[in-house]
Amino acid sequence: MIGENKMRAYENIKNMIFSFRGQQVMIDKDLSELYNVPTKRLNEQVKRNIKRFPDNFRFQLTDNEKSELVANCDRFEKLKHSSVNPYAFTEQGVAMLSSVLHSQTAIEVSIKIMEAFVEMRKFILNNASIFQRLDKIEQKQIEYENKFEQLFKALENKSLKPKQGIFYEGQIFDAYKFVSGLIRNAEKSIVLIDNYVDETVLNLFSKNQNISVEIFTKNIHKQLKLDIKKYNAQYKTIKLKRFDKAHDRFMIIDDKDVYHFGASLKDLGKKWFAFSKFDMEAIKILGKLK
Repeated sequence: MIGENKMRAYENIKNMIFSFRGQQVMIDKDLSELYNVPTKRLNEQVKRNIKRFPDNFRFQLTDNEKSELVANCDRFEKLKHSSVNPYAFTEQGVAMLSSVLHSQTAIEVSIKIMEAFVEMRKFILNNASIFQRLDKIEQKQIEYENKFEQLFKALENKSLKPKQGIFYEGQIFDAYKFVSGLIRNAEKSIVLIDNYVDETVLNLFSKNQNISVEIFTKNIHKQLKLDIKKYNAQYKTIKLKRFDKAHDRFMIIDDKDVYHFGASLKDLGKKWFAFSKFDMEAIKILGKLK
């Protein structure tokens, strides 16, 4: 029976040991209950003998540390509204308490606490490899959570676009919506290389007035010049340049993403066409346009 009581006492004390600032500590409120003295008197005795309690023996919790303590332990709920933060005692600080409280109870309780600290250290040492594995698992979990968060943000912003695909004849709106989405999500610039441009292409660029737009095309006829002039009179200026070295259609977004289209933007969805995204090609293409 004595063994059971002793074991129960150890368990109670171990539940009072917390980890703050990389150290195992006990809180003044718990210690005062174990020593059967008011918390105020316990701290008064410490202040009278403050030279015996350097910072590595005793320290006061910060507001954040107090909030963490309250959140993890219901019995400290009253501390939530207290203007005075509790003090934490390390193992050495607890050992020193028995010498300033001057009672047989304090000595007996300190011995039990020391034994509990020793048991706690043994437990940590014996299970160090498990804690390390759990720490790695937790880090992996955080990494995965961050990736999922990025994915969900991209989905919410509708900025996650496929790298390749095919639009079939009749998918006029789907193709239009896809290209329109690319333009809407651009942040600073778009360069379009397309030999067949008309007012329907200009209408696409009216969706985003926060970016600069340059169009390189082979045929700058009178109607296109007129369309550009009217567009620029109302919207942010589009720069139109003659370029006859490209057969295919390319859209360079924010100087980093390159989309290749199998059809001119004005013909989206009229016939089958494929698109694909190239990484790290924008700088090469832009260099050849100069």
